[in-house]
Amino acid sequence: MELLGLILITFVTSFIGVAIIHPYLVKFAKTKNIVDNPNTRKLQLRPVPVLGGLAIFFGIVAGLLAAHTVIDSSELFVIISAMMIMTYVGALDDVLDISPIIRLIAQIITVLILIYIGGLSLNNLHGLWGINALPEWVYVPLTIVSVVGIINALNLIDGADGLFSIFCISVCAIYASIFTTVGDYALLALAVAAIGALIPFLLHNAFGIESKMFVGDGGSLQMGVVLSVFVMEVICKAEYNALAEDKNLALVPFVLATLSMPVFDTLRVMIARIARGTSPLIGDKTHLHHLFIDLGISHISTAVLISLLNLIVVATWYYVAHLGASIESQLYTVIGMALLLDWGIYYTIQLLDYLYPSQMQQLRSWKRNHRPSRRLFDFMRKIVDKM
Repeated sequence: MELLGLILITFVTSFIGVAIIHPYLVKFAKTKNIVDNPNTRKLQLRPVPVLGGLAIFFGIVAGLLAAHTVIDSSELFVIISAMMIMTYVGALDDVLDISPIIRLIAQIITVLILIYIGGLSLNNLHGLWGINALPEWVYVPLTIVSVVGIINALNLIDGADGLFSIFCISVCAIYASIFTTVGDYALLALAVAAIGALIPFLLHNAFGIESKMFVGDGGSLQMGVVLSVFVMEVICKAEYNALAEDKNLALVPFVLATLSMPVFDTLRVMIARIARGTSPLIGDKTHLHHLFIDLGISHISTAVLISLLNLIVVATWYYVAHLGASIESQLYTVIGMALLLDWGIYYTIQLLDYLYPSQMQQLRSWKRNHRPSRRLFDFMRKIVDKM
């Protein structure tokens, strides 16, 4: 009963918190011209407010305060502080467009806070290639590179309406189930609070016109910290290792599988930019979500599709683990599936465009002219804009 009460009070409070503050942030952003303007790389046609990260942070904190009436969640203080730093830095970037170097330094400082004050790190490979506990001089740089990579990978998938929210909701749900199994109720509260905060934001982001708001860098960097914390907690806490060993579930392949699509999509994009002789930091339209939208797939369908592809990687990992595969085999399976579903799909479509340009153009035209009825979508827009 306590568990159900924790989930309900956390979810409902975070949901209501975002629902209440969202319209005020939209109005404030429009008044102060804190908007994301259209350009050749972006997909929107009009300026859109970019303070969604503040709404999500408000909702998560409100949910955790409510959870604290049921459980002791004081251990999350350092995590909330790290989230706040990233939210602040991201919001500054949304408003002032700060230097990438400053952003990187802020991210590294945040990771060091999580390592040395929060006690979180990627300090154990749990038998992968025969390696277990790692020395500090190895796990500190490994943690910095990995967490900074996760934060920026999440930032880069925020390019289609609903994609960031749906992906984060699905990943938080996976980790919530793990935290429930282990009895880690503080982290469960964080996962549930994130889900509760993201759902009302998703509704406005995917369906709103006047109420539409982007999560912005403040939100993507913040949720990058949340998901990175989940990864580090699973890797460094003994109770998760005990659960994994009992069921032949390798932890390193698992955490990689949960974030496989943004991680491998970012790797592909960065490698391709470097191969073309351009800076990996200069944005373009070569992400998988750009490809799907160019094919005539709607934003919300793209968001659902990419999140499903990520879940397929997780399900495949679980299946081979259930068959008794070794830790290394589980890792190679995750890498292979992620490459197949991201790199494989992207370069297959690129190849088809090269071999059959006219037919592919006809396919795009047909898809755009034969979209499903928009009655439900238009109905949702009317409802959401009145919220």
